[in-house]
Amino acid sequence: MWTVARRRWIWYAVGCEVLATAVTVAGLVTGFGGPVQFGWFAALVVLGIAQAEMSRRIERLRRWMSGQTHINVTSVWYLAGAFLLPPAWVALLAVVLYLHLWLRVWRNVRTRPAHRFAASTAWAMLSCFAASAVLTIGGPARLDTAYGVGALVLAAAVFELVNVVLVATGIFLYTNSRSPADLVGTWEDNAFELATLCLGGLAALAFVGQPVLVVFVLPPLLLLHRYLLLKQQLQVAAMTDEKTGLLNTAGWHDLATREFTRVSRRGTGSGFAVLMIDLDHFKRINDTYGHLTGDEVLAAVAVTIEGSVRQSDTVGRFGGEEFVVLLPATGGTDVLGIAERIRVAVGDLTVAVGGPVRISGLSVSVGVACYPGAGTTLDEVLRSADAALYRAKDAGRNRVAV
Repeated sequence: MWTVARRRWIWYAVGCEVLATAVTVAGLVTGFGGPVQFGWFAALVVLGIAQAEMSRRIERLRRWMSGQTHINVTSVWYLAGAFLLPPAWVALLAVVLYLHLWLRVWRNVRTRPAHRFAASTAWAMLSCFAASAVLTIGGPARLDTAYGVGALVLAAAVFELVNVVLVATGIFLYTNSRSPADLVGTWEDNAFELATLCLGGLAALAFVGQPVLVVFVLPPLLLLHRYLLLKQQLQVAAMTDEKTGLLNTAGWHDLATREFTRVSRRGTGSGFAVLMIDLDHFKRINDTYGHLTGDEVLAAVAVTIEGSVRQSDTVGRFGGEEFVVLLPATGGTDVLGIAERIRVAVGDLTVAVGGPVRISGLSVSVGVACYPGAGTTLDEVLRSADAALYRAKDAGRNRVAV
């Protein structure tokens, strides 16, 4: 169900989609920009699809790890198309390449649902149309002249500006975030986009001067893509607990801080909840079976907790045998139900740790705290949840306390 806060995003996205479709159809019907070079269009489609297929695995991994902003490399072909094709045909090129990415890469990625894909496609179409229109309105440009190079640079700047404004507006309406990193990406994200636009300019030059040379754009493009994946993997590794695969304390706290900032800006009626979870009598497991077995039990409990919460909830390891869960937009009744579900699921868990050994009879104590009732800052909410956890342990363990 769509919340009231996202209805503005729906109107905005639908408006962009209608506008993108209208200007593309109008351009195709009126022939705005002159006759299309079908050979250029076909070549750009083939190259765009070939590049996407060669980096399909990388792009899927990047999409899984990306936040709100996500830079893909298709702008290389859009900028070349802006120089070679009429505006409507560049917008159509965006549709073809985005549709291929959806079918081959993004369709099964949970962070890329169909409604967001449709909106992103419309934003790419409008950005491509604007960049190509700059070159079309200014008259024919040749890349062997200062005017032609300047026109291409201007088209790249227009593409980037229009795309940033459209995407940032969409992210703001979708998440209500005001963080520059969430809205327009990091400096590295934008540097990567600039590098792809530079390669797009080189591709346009190759198409005009010696088309066969355009294949030399592909190797640096693929290397840039792989570099960005490596950077994201390092960032994820820095925030991941190696024993359980959950977020570590720093990673979870960073995400919880962002959620607290969003909720604070929404004002009255917004909130979230925190669960502090402690595995009861964990020292006995380490003393009886050894620390390696204890690590296996921790990993199994982590999987059980993740399986007991919602997709929108975030689980982290808080140190030792303690876990923490962030539950966005969750009230008191719902959070108690989730906490109880976790407690029961861990109680039903049996961990096979090699040979005939089966560890069962596990239990957890859970402390619950909700913002803003349990505190006015994130740290106060965490302290309240921790205090509730100790009340649950003092009351006999294997229970939930608020």
